[in-house]
Amino acid sequence: MSRVAQADAKPFLKWAGGKRQLVPQIDRFFPEAVKDGSIGRYVEPFVGSGAVFFHVAQSYAVSELIISDSNAELIVAYRTIKRCADKLISALQDIEYRYHSLAEEKRKVFFYEQRAQFNADATEFDHLSRENVERTAQLIFLNRTCYNGLFRVNSKGEFNVPYGRYKNPTICDAVNLQSVARVLQRTEIHLGPYSNCEKVVDGNTLVYFDPPYRPISKSASFTAYSNQIFDDKAQEDLAEFYRMLDKRGAKLMLSNSDPKNVDPNDSFFEEAYAGFRIERVCARRRINSRPDKRGPIQELLILNY
Repeated sequence: MSRVAQADAKPFLKWAGGKRQLVPQIDRFFPEAVKDGSIGRYVEPFVGSGAVFFHVAQSYAVSELIISDSNAELIVAYRTIKRCADKLISALQDIEYRYHSLAEEKRKVFFYEQRAQFNADATEFDHLSRENVERTAQLIFLNRTCYNGLFRVNSKGEFNVPYGRYKNPTICDAVNLQSVARVLQRTEIHLGPYSNCEKVVDGNTLVYFDPPYRPISKSASFTAYSNQIFDDKAQEDLAEFYRMLDKRGAKLMLSNSDPKNVDPNDSFFEEAYAGFRIERVCARRRINSRPDKRGPIQELLILNY
């Protein structure tokens, strides 16, 4: 097994559906070609908070790292950390000092002021810019102080998560941001739909897909990463794209919810990915209004090797 020197970069955002807790299980299913260093390119087109990406980038000798997402706010944040980590840290330290110096009720007022400004500026914000320190600082602040660390928007694209009431949240993790920046120096970062990765995928590539999960219950759609719906038709379109990349000889891994947690007769993914290997890993449901509903559940890994 060929490994490069470990660093300590970890996701800089709390993210619904983030894979940090599942990384050890996912790692067990990586192809040997990644572990022995013979695959040279890693592509993640739904990067989210990047737990699997950071693991691969710091654990294996992959020479090309390419991440993308259709969430413009997220991609601007990655670009900002890559290019302007020191300026971002300074901005976050200022916000953290101001926030922690306030009494509880004034913290709540400050949160909603920041959220209102974030949403008001959204229409004027250049989402195609390479970086934006103020915007990224606001995003990280809201993520660290909102309820459950969600990133959720409504149909208008407005961030709508309520205040979280954490006693002493870490808003500026300067050490981690510097570590993230070092990893991103050797990473290509793109904004766009997952289908854009087609042009860089060949037989020397591992692609990890972590799309918005198919809801396993009516309340599971509580978390929306954008105002674009990823419904069953979108899941089926992704399965067709997966098949197309399979024909190119790429190594493919895809995560999704397991509908059999709720309905043992629901074979949606078995049908959509017929002919591919389906494995189940154990996760913990972390976002639910009832703590007694946050127990172990199964999630799917769909592999073409």
